[in-house]
Amino acid sequence: MRIICPVKRVPDTAAAKKVDPDDHTLDRDSGEAILNANDEWSIEEALRIKERGSAEVIVLCMGPEQAQTTVRKALSYGLDGAIQVTDPAIHGSDAVATARVLAGALADEEFDLIIMGNQSSDARTMLLPAMLAEFLDLPALTYVKHLDIDGNTLTAQRETPNGHVVVRADMPAVVSVVEAINEPRYPSFKGIMAAKSKPLQTRDLAAVGVDAGQVGLDGSWTQVVEATPRPPKKAGEKVEDDGSGTVGAQALADFLATRKFI
Repeated sequence: MRIICPVKRVPDTAAAKKVDPDDHTLDRDSGEAILNANDEWSIEEALRIKERGSAEVIVLCMGPEQAQTTVRKALSYGLDGAIQVTDPAIHGSDAVATARVLAGALADEEFDLIIMGNQSSDARTMLLPAMLAEFLDLPALTYVKHLDIDGNTLTAQRETPNGHVVVRADMPAVVSVVEAINEPRYPSFKGIMAAKSKPLQTRDLAAVGVDAGQVGLDGSWTQVVEATPRPPKKAGEKVEDDGSGTVGAQALADFLATRKFI
């Protein structure tokens, strides 16, 4: 079995985010970049499948040259190799353009399964898995919290607002996973060292058969036209009690009553 794990380089979730004032894209060089947390769940699930049988797991990433550190981080978990698509023209690509590039990178690749996180921490569109499946003309099993494989058949429990549903599909297929599916492991020191020498293929847009006019800000179907910073939080109200508890209790009761909680 050959499994593809798409991953993304994203800004550190704990760092302050900056937006380019000219094109309204996220400034990805203003802070530290990390491996998208949701991708750790898909990597873990791929590794568990590999450990239950014979499988090769390949990382797939679209991003700038600096994203190679993210790819190596993914490899450190125990994956076997990587494909990175990097090209100056991809800057500002939306979900459709990204799916197009990833699909192009896989056009000549043999694989049985694509496992990916259900969203990225920077965009949170949750669109890419289904779009990638559409470009590849494959079934999409999304929001998966449990996955079983029996021969060539996938059986997945999908998480929904009303509970969960069970769906089945034959491989090859695209599966996106949610946090409930597993608990990711930590890379070992041996894995970190081994990742430095694992094969990493680098390709540009021409190599994956995608025209530069189909990606980037101009080639994307959607663009951010305005970005407004979130207003700062107001300071909380502090109530000084006289020691009897009456003042504080009354202030709390008034607060709750004003907001119709009581």
